[in-house]
Amino acid sequence: MHGEPLAVHPLSFVLQTRGWGKAEFARLMQKHGRSLGIALATNRTTVWKWEHGQEPDADAQRVLAALLRVPCERRHAEGWPRWLPVWEVTGLTAPWTEAGTVETLSDLVGSGRLDRRGFLTITGTALTGIAASWVDAPAAFASALNGDQVTDRMVSVIGQRIGTLRTLDDQLGGVRLLEQARGDLALITGLLSTGRYTDRIRLRLYALAARVAHLTGWMAYDAGLRSAGQRYYVGALRSTRTAGDDAFGAFVLAEMGVHVSEAGRTAERVALISTAIDNAPRSLSPWTRSFLCLHEAEALSRDGDHRKAGSALNRAASLWERDSAGETPDWLDWFGEAQLRSTEGKVLLRSGQVGQATESLEASVASAAPRDRAVRCSRLAEARLAGGDLEGALDAANYGARLLEDSVNSVRALDRLKEFSAQLEPHKRVPAIREFRDRLQALPVVV
Repeated sequence: MHGEPLAVHPLSFVLQTRGWGKAEFARLMQKHGRSLGIALATNRTTVWKWEHGQEPDADAQRVLAALLRVPCERRHAEGWPRWLPVWEVTGLTAPWTEAGTVETLSDLVGSGRLDRRGFLTITGTALTGIAASWVDAPAAFASALNGDQVTDRMVSVIGQRIGTLRTLDDQLGGVRLLEQARGDLALITGLLSTGRYTDRIRLRLYALAARVAHLTGWMAYDAGLRSAGQRYYVGALRSTRTAGDDAFGAFVLAEMGVHVSEAGRTAERVALISTAIDNAPRSLSPWTRSFLCLHEAEALSRDGDHRKAGSALNRAASLWERDSAGETPDWLDWFGEAQLRSTEGKVLLRSGQVGQATESLEASVASAAPRDRAVRCSRLAEARLAGGDLEGALDAANYGARLLEDSVNSVRALDRLKEFSAQLEPHKRVPAIREFRDRLQALPVVV
């Protein structure tokens, strides 16, 4: 596997979906091995070791593949644990038609809240394939389905709900609001599946489905549910294509890149943002293009190309300054200087320009919404630490911890503070660091 260690091993997901405990699974392995003429000594401890990173030997993998009915060709081609049958996602296999979009959304409504994996399920060729499909898929529209009449007023009310939810997310974080977002997605999917509506309302419904699927994916990501977050993003991308909203589709592709780059797959993020920029409508507002260029700068920076990242950052700043009133879409009205300065700080920090990076990150934290402040405090702390300002680094980190104590609920913010805490190990005997770590340990579990 690429990138960071698996938070939950794919084998654990296999056992969960089939209702097998470790001891039962070990017995099944031994029994199936005997039927193949392979003697295995698999026990509960063996299974635990496999779930925690030890690779089964060739005989055990052969027996397991036979037990799960995985073709040997796939086992040899993919390697452990990629050949395990856990990466099936409806959004990747359903046809790029209106019926395929409804199927994807319905699958999300039924199973999207179950993120038992904690690891990325959409990477490599599957990820680039979904981007290519978004570019090439026809906007196939079907006739209205039988059911109740869907009115303009109903669609407007749902749109207002989504807007309110997005505002609350900025203030509180996604964890507390995830169920409401899932409920709105279920409502829209139900209207699409059984409602009766005009062609114009149908397009509005798919556009709303794209907005709420993206928002739900973002909240899932903020809550640490990366696999579920990806699946919601795929649902959003399909909905943008069905609605004919390629501007929002480019936005979703850019956002999808965040997941993969944070798992170490930086080149895949570069490919995603390149697809988004190359296929975005010519009519995009300067702010929207600025947003895409900012993602390009972050992607290139994570991939180690600091020169191109700097050029993309300059383009983003130039486009942001050119924006004129009324040209920014409602789904990007949150974008502004705080986001620009945050990415600027990260790009500068990775290229070794610590002083300028610190200034940019300080400006971003000062003007950001509460949840974003909680997330970005750790990056500011990292920059100050790199500049030799241990006291200032702890000030920033403690500010982030205070936000999590008082109002914000974000797994992402908590995880980043923990990552910063690990960087303090050389100074662990300093009393203020012990106090910060005790404070971090006492933070409530985010659920």
